[in-house]
Amino acid sequence: MCGISGIFDTRGRREIDRVALTRMNESQHHRGPDEGGLHVEAGLGLGHRRLSIIDLSTGQQPLYNEDRSVCVVFNGEIYNYRELIPELLALGHVFHTRSDTEVIVHAWEAWGEDCVRRFRGMFAFALWDRNRETLFLARDRLAVKPLYYAFLPDGTFLFGSELKSLLAHGGLAREIDPLAVEEYFALGYVAEPRSIFRQAKKLPPAHILTLRRGQPVGEPKAYWDVRFRLDDTCSLEDACAQLDDKLRESIRLRMISEVPLGAFLSGGVDSSAVVALMAGLSEEPVNTCSIAFDDPAFDEAVFARKVADRYQTNHHCELVQSDDFDLIDTLAALYDEPYADSSAIPTYRVCQLARKHVTVALSGDGGDETFGGYRRYRLHLMEERMRAAIPHGVRSPFFGLLGRVYPKADWAPRMFRAKTTFEGLARTSVEAYFHSVSILRGPMRAQLFSDRFRREIDGYTAEDVFRSHAARAGTDDPLALIQYLDLKTYLVGDINTKVDRASMAHSLEVREPLMDHELVEWMATLPSSLKVRGQEGKILLKKAMEPRLPQDILYRPKMGFAVPLARWFRGPLKERVRHAVLGSRLAATGWFNPTYLQHLVDAHQSGAHDYSAPLWTLLMFEAFLRKVLDAPTASLVTPSVTG
Repeated sequence: MCGISGIFDTRGRREIDRVALTRMNESQHHRGPDEGGLHVEAGLGLGHRRLSIIDLSTGQQPLYNEDRSVCVVFNGEIYNYRELIPELLALGHVFHTRSDTEVIVHAWEAWGEDCVRRFRGMFAFALWDRNRETLFLARDRLAVKPLYYAFLPDGTFLFGSELKSLLAHGGLAREIDPLAVEEYFALGYVAEPRSIFRQAKKLPPAHILTLRRGQPVGEPKAYWDVRFRLDDTCSLEDACAQLDDKLRESIRLRMISEVPLGAFLSGGVDSSAVVALMAGLSEEPVNTCSIAFDDPAFDEAVFARKVADRYQTNHHCELVQSDDFDLIDTLAALYDEPYADSSAIPTYRVCQLARKHVTVALSGDGGDETFGGYRRYRLHLMEERMRAAIPHGVRSPFFGLLGRVYPKADWAPRMFRAKTTFEGLARTSVEAYFHSVSILRGPMRAQLFSDRFRREIDGYTAEDVFRSHAARAGTDDPLALIQYLDLKTYLVGDINTKVDRASMAHSLEVREPLMDHELVEWMATLPSSLKVRGQEGKILLKKAMEPRLPQDILYRPKMGFAVPLARWFRGPLKERVRHAVLGSRLAATGWFNPTYLQHLVDAHQSGAHDYSAPLWTLLMFEAFLRKVLDAPTASLVTPSVTG
């Protein structure tokens, strides 16, 4: 895995500031500590930091074609590169390395922009074609790998794997986009294509961006989307057999490596399935890594050990203290944008552990979205049946009133939180799902933000992100629709962001067999009844894995990868939360209602309400302001990653 960066003069051939390019490149040293390289010519500079995985001896970047007229910097893996090489050789292309990177160069020459349609993998790359005076950028279908970019007022185009690379250039204005703040406090992350800064954007999943010198700047273009056809009528037995074949193929492709390889093993269904299939494909014992918590409510280590023993893996497990909250500032600097998923803490720790033993780790990420595993899916489907039974014109005023007057019960399981259910029933399907996944729901954000901030966002709501994706979903199946929404939002903005930054902080490559786009496409042809039935999710995956995994791995309640925020904020982090949320840095923005901030802190710390999620969101926003927005440019060159 690697880090890429670059500068392009869209208007001419002005000299590239090599010092600025070097600064951008070195800000991502953690992504590629093995080697670094630059390519500089009139009006263009490309930077690359390399973590060597495949073709260790000759895979250096930037990498060129035969006459050096085409140059690429690449972050990721093209898993089917071995299949593409013979095809490109037959077209007359000459290879000088054994790397997947060189396939990109020749594929561009052979197929142009359509080359990305031929790639199976996780990737973000920038390719310069001197003869066409064209800079071409692409991001993989499910946005496993990140790519930020910005157009500066003078016509300079910047790009980088992480936002800190753009900030390290020195020309990016650190002006926060208020619409991004609205998205962050609703979702816990800033949704693609927006970034926290007005000038910077993220290239969306499955999009390309083509820039031609001296020509008007175009918009990113989509080259792929998943379509939930749900028209495959195969039996459950046949679907299990097909899934087994597809999973083994996806995992086999991701086991290609010239460095030590292993897997995360949490003891949940997804990671256990990956490890079980890896064991059948490997001649050597699989290296597995997991972390244990000293709080039994959050610990799954016994289940991970059960799978490790069954498959005789080389299992590595370390204990993480439940009061492991000293990473707050580290995470803020690492993520560059405000990011509020507290499971970033254990994810950081398991990546730290894995890197002691392997350089590449396979994960089970994407399994919930692909196979229908989230508990919220089952709750949404239950509410959908009730919504379908009552016309919206009746539901909206009736349940809306009940939702407003019914008392809040954060302490109860969600199925008994009548206020939440009433609020959901008053909404449309998309509005209800957005409401269910929001950290601070609409009424809370209305109280959180100041009048000044509401004027700045001028009626914008993060719900618009979901509406825009829903309009392109092409399905009205209740489960398929919310799976599509998660593939476009939560998987990209939360899960993939979390894993990429946590793993790259430790120069660890994480591969994602359950996010293989061909697997995702096939699963989208299967009816929703093979994914969720009643109160059971991941029907097909669990049935397919029954010969390989014990019942208490497959059918026990899902635990998640959580930390005890509520207890922290009433105990060891009590004063830190109070200082951050009620302190001068948040107040200086003028965006928050101090009375409501006081209420959140006091009500949580007195035990009257559980406001741990909103408080964590505020805590991480305050840390972002201090560690990123206020940080000098020079500090970004050698990011502090400790702990």
